Amino acid sequence: MAIYSATVTSPVNIAVIKYWGKRNPSLILPTNSSLSVTLSQDHLSTRTTIACSADFESDRLWLNGVEEDISASKRLVNSIGTARALRASEEAKNPELAPLSQYKIHVCSENNFPTAAGLASSASGYAALVSALGQLFELPQSTAELSRVARVGSGSACRSMFGGFVAWRMGEKEDGEDSMAEQVAERAHWPDLQALILVVSDKKKAVSSTAGMQTTVETSALFAERVRSVVPARMQAMEKAIKERDFAEFAKITMQDSNQFHAVCLDTYPPIAYMNDTSHAVTRIIHAYNAVKGYTAAAYTFDAGPNAVIYAPKSEMRDLVQLFSYLFPRDEDVLPEVFYTNPFGLVGAEEVGQTVSDPAVRKLAETVGKFQAGAVRRLIHTEVGDGPRVLDQAESLLSQSGMPKRARQ
Repeated sequence: MAIYSATVTSPVNIAVIKYWGKRNPSLILPTNSSLSVTLSQDHLSTRTTIACSADFESDRLWLNGVEEDISASKRLVNSIGTARALRASEEAKNPELAPLSQYKIHVCSENNFPTAAGLASSASGYAALVSALGQLFELPQSTAELSRVARVGSGSACRSMFGGFVAWRMGEKEDGEDSMAEQVAERAHWPDLQALILVVSDKKKAVSSTAGMQTTVETSALFAERVRSVVPARMQAMEKAIKERDFAEFAKITMQDSNQFHAVCLDTYPPIAYMNDTSHAVTRIIHAYNAVKGYTAAAYTFDAGPNAVIYAPKSEMRDLVQLFSYLFPRDEDVLPEVFYTNPFGLVGAEEVGQTVSDPAVRKLAETVGKFQAGAVRRLIHTEVGDGPRVLDQAESLLSQSGMPKRARQ
C-alpha cells in the first residue's frame, strides 16, 4: 500500500484588533480587517497528519482521538476540496505527478489545549489542516495565497499561517481573492513581548463565534460604527505601535478594542456575554496593576470566551504570575505543574500562589483579596511564536497503514 503523508503543527493566534462579522458568510469574508499575535507552538498548538492513498476507501477524520463525520462540516469539505483543486491543476500541468488529488484522505488532528473554549482552536486547527495539505500536495502557492484556503475553513485561521504579528486584510473583491493574511512583523522583531493566558473555563462556549457574529451583524447598532471608522484607524495605529515596539500604545489599543468587541456583543439582540465575573475582575486587576506600577505594564484582551490573555514585557511576567497565582488559587485537584505552564523558569512551582515579591504589587494583591479556588483553571506563560512547522515521519499521528496511532473508542 503506497501512502503519502505530511505532518504539521500550527499555532494559536490571539487578536488585538478583533475580527467579528462577515460580509459574505459562505466565503468567510470579514466586515473589517484584524490583527493578531501568534503565540508559541511550544505551549499551544494543533498537530495534524494527513495521509492519502489509492487504497483508502473514503475520506476519514479523527479529532483528539475520536472519529468524526468529515462530511458534516461544510467548511472542512470546502478547504479540502479547494486544496485538491489546486493539486489537480498541478497534475494537469505535469502528467508525471502522482494523482493525489483523486485519492481519499485520512486526517488525524490533536490539540494540546481546550477546544471551543475561546482559545482560537479553530484557527490553529484549520491552519494546520491547510499547511499539511500544502505539504502533502506539494502546492506551489505562497503562504499568503494558502491563507485564503485556511480562511474558508475558519476566518482567523488565515492569521495562524504566519508567525509574529499578522494582519488579515479584509479585501474588497467579492470573490475574496484579496482577503488574506499578511505578516506585519516577524517573531524576532519584538522578542521582549510575552503573554500570560488565564484559562477561566475550558468548557465549550454556549454561543459559537459563527452564530454570535452573524447575530451581531444583523442586530447591533454599534457594530456599523465600529466597522466604518473605529477599526480602520486602530489598524493603522496598532501597526505603527508594533513597528515601533511601543508597548504603551499597543496595550491601550489592545484593551480598548477588547472592551469594544464585548460591548458590541452585549449590544447584540439577544445579548451575548462571553466574559464572566472572573473575566471582568481580571480587567480591573490589570488597570490597578498599571496604576501601582505608574506606567502601562500589562494589557488584557478577551476573544469570544471568558479566558484572558495578558500581554506584557518579559520584565513584568514574574510579578504578573505571582499576582494572579496568589489571587486565583488552584483547585486542590489540579497539580501545581498542571496549573502553571512554566517554560521560562521565572517562578518556581513552590512560589506559585505563595508569595508576591514586589511590595507594591503585594499590597495590591492583599487589597483585592483571594478568589475562590479554581476560578482560574490554569495559567499558561508563553511568548510570540513562529508559523506552522513541518514535522518528520516519526511525529506522524497516523500509522504506516494510515490509521490513528492513538484513538478512543
